[in-house]
Amino acid sequence: MSVETGVLRQPGSGQPERNIEAEYRADGSVIVRNALALPPLQSTLTERLAYWADRRPDQVYLSHGSRSISYSEAHSLRRRMAARILTLPVSAESPLMILGGNGVNHALLMLAAMSVGIPAAIVAPTAVQAAAAPWHKLAKLVAQVTPGLVVADDEAGAVAALSAIGYGRVPVRSLSTLAWMEAVEAVKDNVLNRAEAAVTPDTVVKLLFTSGSTGTPKAVMNTQRMMVSSMQSLGLCWSFLSDRAPVMVDWLPWSHTFGGNHCFNLALWFGGSFHIDDGKPLPGMVEQTIAAIRQCRPTVYFNVPAGFEALLPTLENDEEFARDFLGNLDFIFSGGAPMPAAMRTRIETVGLRAVGRAPSIFGGWGSTETAPCSTIVNFETPHATNLGIPLPGTEIKMVPDGGRMELRVRGGNVMPGYWRQPEATAAAFDEEGFYRIGDAGRLADPGDPAAGILFDGRVAENFKLTSGTWVNVGALRLAVITAGETLISDAVVAGEGREEIGLLLFLNSESLCKRFNTTTINQVDPAEIREHVGKLLDRYNADQIGASTRIGRFLIMEDAPNALQDEITEKGYINQRKVLERRCALVEQLYCDPQD
Repeated sequence: MSVETGVLRQPGSGQPERNIEAEYRADGSVIVRNALALPPLQSTLTERLAYWADRRPDQVYLSHGSRSISYSEAHSLRRRMAARILTLPVSAESPLMILGGNGVNHALLMLAAMSVGIPAAIVAPTAVQAAAAPWHKLAKLVAQVTPGLVVADDEAGAVAALSAIGYGRVPVRSLSTLAWMEAVEAVKDNVLNRAEAAVTPDTVVKLLFTSGSTGTPKAVMNTQRMMVSSMQSLGLCWSFLSDRAPVMVDWLPWSHTFGGNHCFNLALWFGGSFHIDDGKPLPGMVEQTIAAIRQCRPTVYFNVPAGFEALLPTLENDEEFARDFLGNLDFIFSGGAPMPAAMRTRIETVGLRAVGRAPSIFGGWGSTETAPCSTIVNFETPHATNLGIPLPGTEIKMVPDGGRMELRVRGGNVMPGYWRQPEATAAAFDEEGFYRIGDAGRLADPGDPAAGILFDGRVAENFKLTSGTWVNVGALRLAVITAGETLISDAVVAGEGREEIGLLLFLNSESLCKRFNTTTINQVDPAEIREHVGKLLDRYNADQIGASTRIGRFLIMEDAPNALQDEITEKGYINQRKVLERRCALVEQLYCDPQD
C-alpha cells in the first residue's frame, strides 16, 4: 500500500487550494480522497433560511416572472405552511408528493415539509400529462412512495391520472395556488418548534427518483446530512461564494438532483438570489432563458451540454447578449454529461471576443444517490472527460474491473439507501460501505492525483463487439459529437454483438442550415447531408487504429429524442438504453448489409 499526494493550486493565488491523497492497495484498487477535512454539520437547510432572513431580510431570495419574495418573507411563509402541513394527512411514512414544475410555491412547500421531517417526493409535472397515458411510470412512482397527499400544478390532471392507475383515494390539492392551505388548521407555535427541533442530520426529508436508465426509477432517500455536507464541501472549494452572494438564473428541474439539490441548495446556502427560468434548451423555449439572462445577469450559471448548445448560436451572433451573460460571471458549470471539447472551445472564443477573457468552466460528477456532487473540477484541464477531484469529506474508490477501474463513493453526501427497497440498497454498496455508482474512471496522471479522474464510461452501457473488443460508449459519444463540428447534437452508440460500431445520429438543424446556407433544413437534399456527415466521420476514422473506436455505419434520425418516452431526461441528456430499445427496428435497419 502506498499514498501519493498532489497539491492543486488555484490559478493566480499562489496558495495551495487543497491536498489530494491516493492510497494504492495490493489488490490493485486505489482510494482517492481530499485531505481537507469537512467540519461538523452546521445546520439544516431550513435553518439556513432563517439565518439569511435575519441577516439579509430584504434581499430577493426567489423570483419567478413578476413574483419575487425576500428571505424574511420566505422564512415567514415557510413557517405558516409548516404549521399547517403538520395537520395534513402526511407523515414520515406517508410523504408529500409534489407533482409540479419549478416555482415559488413549490419551493416554499418543499422547504416547509422538509423543516418538520415530512419527506417531499418531487415528480415532474409531465408524469400526469395526457400524453403520458396510461401513466405506467407514475403508477410505479406512486406505488413506491404511497403519498398521503399529492399537490400538483395540474390538479384535475393529477386526479384523473391517479384514478386511472388505482390511486383515486389519494387526496390532491393545487400547487398553482395555495389558498386552500389557509383553510387548514395550524398547530401552535410550541408544537411547530418541537417538530422542527426533532429534525436531525439523518432525517429523510426528500425523495428524488433515479433516471431509470438502468431499470425502473428508484426513490432515493435524501437526508439533511447529504445536502448540507455537499454545500459545506462546495464552500471549501469555492470560497468566493461566501464573498459574493450568487445570482442565479436556472431552469434545471427540481425533480432531478442537479437542479433540485445542487442548484437550489447552493443559492439558499450561500444567501443568493435564485431566478426561476421557464425556458428549456428547446426551439421556442430557449428564448425565455436568453431573456432571463439578459435581465438578471447571473454571477454563476449551471446548465447541461444541451443547454449550452441551445445558447451558443445567440452567444456567437449577439455580442450584447454575450457581454450581458459572460461579463458578470464568476464561472459556468456543466453537469449531467461531459461537455464536448468543441463546445468548450466555442464558449471560450465568445468570451475572449466579447469580454476579453475566457470564462472559467467548471464541472463535477455524481448522481442522485450522492446529492449530487462527489467530485469537482475547478482547475484548468485539457481533458473534456475530467471528473475532477473528490470533495472534502468524500472518498472515491477505484476497483479493477475487466481492464478498467470501477468508481465507488463514500462520504456524508451518499444516500442511506433506496426508499423501502432493502435488497436494492444492499446491492448498491460494497463491503466497505462504498456506493457502486456504475461509472468507470482512471487517474488523469497516475503520479499526480490532484490532476483529477478521467471518465471511462458507464459500466452498464459499455459492450463488446463479436470480436470481443470492448466499446467505451461514453468516451466514443463525446468523440463523435466533437468530430461532428457542431452538426451532431448527440449520438447513440450501437453494436453490441455486432462486428462493428454503428451510430444513431441526432443532428443540429440550425448548424445544418448555416452550413448549407438555407433557412430551413427541408431545403437541403438528405443525400447531401448524409454525404457531408459521412465525410466528417471518415475524417474521424482516419485517426482510429482499432475496432473499439472506429465507426462502421450510421443512421440519421428524422425526429428528436422523445422526452415523454424517456429517450431524453428532463436535464437534457440522452438515455442510451432507452433510445436503442425504442428504436430497435432502426438499429436493425442500420445493420442491413449492405447499409441502406
